Amino acid sequence: MRIILLGPPGSGKGTQAQLLVERYGIVQLSTGEMLRAAVAAGTPVGLKAKEIMASGALVPDEVVVGIISDRIDQPDARNGFILDGFPRTVPQAEALDDLLKHKHLKLDAVIELRVNESALLHRVETRVAQMRERGEEVRLDDTPEVLTKRLANYRNQTEPLIHYYSERRKLSTIDGMMAIDEVTRAIHRQLLALGAVEAKTTAKSAAKAGPAKKAKASKKAKKTAKTAKKPAKSAKKAAKPAAKAAVRGPKKTVKKAGKKAAGKTVKKAAKKASPKTARKAVKKGAKKAVKKVTKRRAKR
Repeated sequence: MRIILLGPPGSGKGTQAQLLVERYGIVQLSTGEMLRAAVAAGTPVGLKAKEIMASGALVPDEVVVGIISDRIDQPDARNGFILDGFPRTVPQAEALDDLLKHKHLKLDAVIELRVNESALLHRVETRVAQMRERGEEVRLDDTPEVLTKRLANYRNQTEPLIHYYSERRKLSTIDGMMAIDEVTRAIHRQLLALGAVEAKTTAKSAAKAGPAKKAKASKKAKKTAKTAKKPAKSAKKAAKPAAKAAVRGPKKTVKKAGKKAAGKTVKKAAKKASPKTARKAVKKGAKKAVKKVTKRRAKR
């Protein structure tokens, strides 16, 4: 699963990304962390990025894409990844599309967490006011003024991505103002609807349930077979009184006695087995009784 989370600062992208990582066993790829890791590892792309950052310039898109390319080739990214902080612009999105196409990979979903900017500013203002009342230090990047600038940058640079991915039928919009667990459930439902997680989940469930279902079916079959044998045995037992009655009467009496004695038992057995099976069992028992009586008379 390869997905992108879009949303303005304060929309909860970081929180939801971590929850997705834990749930699906994928990795979160943060542009900043990837840059620092590449520099520390001394990779060719990392060394190039180090020179650029040392000069105070912004790292160009092609360098960032090169770092992402190296990162998604690592074993832990095989199950999938969430891109955090990239792409920020339409040119970066186009570069990412080219990269994934070259690697024969596809982007499964772009989830937009839509929020009310006024509500976000009110949250920050309330939080900052409470921290100051408690005498706590307020971070310089966690103020209404900084958030206002970041929101403006998001609208100018990143918001065009919403149209870009919408045109490509990759975009799904979710209300980011809901409670955290509600947003998480909404994302999961959307991923299921897109088929980003359904195949894996179904395969695992089937693999676990398969042996259990087979064992259950086997037990049921054995039970049915055992029940089917009962009518025949009951019919044989029912035929015994017919043999006794045959000593004192002719063949007609034998048949009548056999049917009468077996009648009640057959009715009970018929509930568990087919009528045809029950009738056969009665006839078979009656015939045996007649043969025994005939042999006894012949001896006399």
